[in-house]
Amino acid sequence: MNYVDYLIVFTYLVGLLVLGFVLRNQQNKDDYFLAGRTLGWKPLTLSIMATQLSAVSFISAPAFVGLREGGGLIWLSYELAVPFAMLLLLWLVLPTLHSSGVISVYDFLERRFDRSSRLLISLVFQISRSFATAIMIYAISIILQSTIGLAFWQSVLCIGIITLIYSLQGGMKAVVYGDAIQMIFIILGALTCLGFGLYHIGGWNQFVALVEPSRLQTLNIDTAGFNGSDFGLLPMLFGGFILYASYYGCDQSEAQRSLAAKNPVELKKMIMTASFLRFPITLIYCFAGLVIGTLASTQADFLAKIPQQHPDWMMPIFIVNYLPHGIIGLLLVAILAAAMSSLSSAVNSLAAVSVEDYCRYRNKQLSNHQYLRYAKISGACWGLATLLLSFYAGDIAPTIIEAINKVGSVFYGPVLAMFLLAILTKKLSARHVNTGLLVGVLSNIALWLLVKELFWFWWNVVGFVFTVSVSYCAYFLRPQQPGTLKVQRHPSVLNKRDVCFMLLWFAIIMVACYVIPNLIEQT
Repeated sequence: MNYVDYLIVFTYLVGLLVLGFVLRNQQNKDDYFLAGRTLGWKPLTLSIMATQLSAVSFISAPAFVGLREGGGLIWLSYELAVPFAMLLLLWLVLPTLHSSGVISVYDFLERRFDRSSRLLISLVFQISRSFATAIMIYAISIILQSTIGLAFWQSVLCIGIITLIYSLQGGMKAVVYGDAIQMIFIILGALTCLGFGLYHIGGWNQFVALVEPSRLQTLNIDTAGFNGSDFGLLPMLFGGFILYASYYGCDQSEAQRSLAAKNPVELKKMIMTASFLRFPITLIYCFAGLVIGTLASTQADFLAKIPQQHPDWMMPIFIVNYLPHGIIGLLLVAILAAAMSSLSSAVNSLAAVSVEDYCRYRNKQLSNHQYLRYAKISGACWGLATLLLSFYAGDIAPTIIEAINKVGSVFYGPVLAMFLLAILTKKLSARHVNTGLLVGVLSNIALWLLVKELFWFWWNVVGFVFTVSVSYCAYFLRPQQPGTLKVQRHPSVLNKRDVCFMLLWFAIIMVACYVIPNLIEQT
């Protein structure tokens, strides 16, 4: 790197700080956590995509495709269940949550059950989200060592302090507009890496001649996911359906965007647009990884710089060694942008849950000034806690992106089950669903520790089934009045055309996954 690259990175970081201070004038909690419910679908779409397709995706998905043993374009099967998950959310979950007027989605569970349900599931969220974010910060901090040359602790502080300042000052507006800018950087960065990767490998024909054929497989119908991490079609469909439905609908870090939408129509546009854009962006990531991984496998010097057990180093090492100055700075901005997007989203959502679920019970008459002060203090505490956890984040899976999804799969199934039970049933009480949630989470932890042969994508299904089953068993064993039902199911915002579009999009993704390997081999 030279002074041009450092100047670009410095300018971007200063710009983020300015953005936070420009948007810092919030009057109440709705302004701080939901941007006053005034945001349209365009910035919200970029925001939820920047959080999901984050630094981990920018760096780790290409590493999975290009270098990870057993990896390749099979990563595209992660996208198969997205259309079905989004249909469920728009039909049932998100319109109901949006119309309820809550800030924390877990407030909805208190209105349906009682405070114990809210506190239990918010605790599950806070543990899983802070841990997953810590893994991400750990990964990015390690990567910055190989690019900028910062020590690990300096990398953590660089990412953490600047993100905390702009997100705590600007609230949800700073998070959303910062995410929108960062999503643009991420996409342009991935396209740039793809283009320069093809240039350095000698063009498309040379790439096709050198690529490892086993990495072109996109669908695996030969296994059902009972032989370890084999990415079979069935677990990717069923497990992926629950994972994405729970993440986008019941995880505060994503659902908070839905709650911030102006109205249900804007909400629908946001979710459907994100559904349609995910697959093309994932294709860019995957092809960039395939090309750069092929380049690395043919150039010994490049491959030697990548630690054997850390394929996630592939992208940053490529950026530093194969791109011209100026573009290196822009790509590092893309990495920093993606990391900060995930951290700012996590901080804002964790603060929302903490203040809404705990602090306001100490004093229900908090003034707007007091509420905002508690929100910023809570956000700062969670940000510091997450940064501290990142120093101790260890290896859970071959790539960081798998590690984060693996941790999430312990909780996603039980959490989605609890929300669906809250919306669809009237008989179950807090005691029943709380028991089901605990058994669902503990059953997944037991599978993680004891049943190594079961692919972890199935944990989403197992946790969901156990939570629903145990909740109903608890009801039949000890019936209990659920109390006054304080929530109402909101009518679906979907129409027949929306459903047809989403089903058609699923068919297009399936056809693309089937055709892409043949197209590459035949060119």
